[in-house]
Amino acid sequence: MNKDIVNLLIFLALCFVGYLIYINVPFREGMETSQNPLTSSTKSGVAGNASAYANTIKNNAIKQHDVLHIDKYRGDYENVVIHLDDLVDHLMLNTVLNVNHDNPTESLDKLNKLHSSKAALNHVMKFMDSK
Repeated sequence: MNKDIVNLLIFLALCFVGYLIYINVPFREGMETSQNPLTSSTKSGVAGNASAYANTIKNNAIKQHDVLHIDKYRGDYENVVIHLDDLVDHLMLNTVLNVNHDNPTESLDKLNKLHSSKAALNHVMKFMDSK
């Protein structure tokens, strides 16, 4: 009889632990996703939600503009972009001088990425000039 009572108590204890785990572990059913306002289906910019989505994006752009203080720190930002452009030039030269002749595609891919980053830096500079 004692063995049956011990087994029953162990079974009840395991059920209680399982219940505690079940109520404390978050889970999602089906195809639910997180409710990020920029990616959720209710604010995705589709059909009737396009104007609300546009306003959300506009508000985020305004926040970024306010945080950066482009008018106040324009000179510092331009110096950063110029120095970064100079760094990219040096990295491009270093890449050209150290091409692996057994696998030149890797170096050429790196050179292409660096060239794309120079184009991005030029775009950033033009953006700052327009503000």
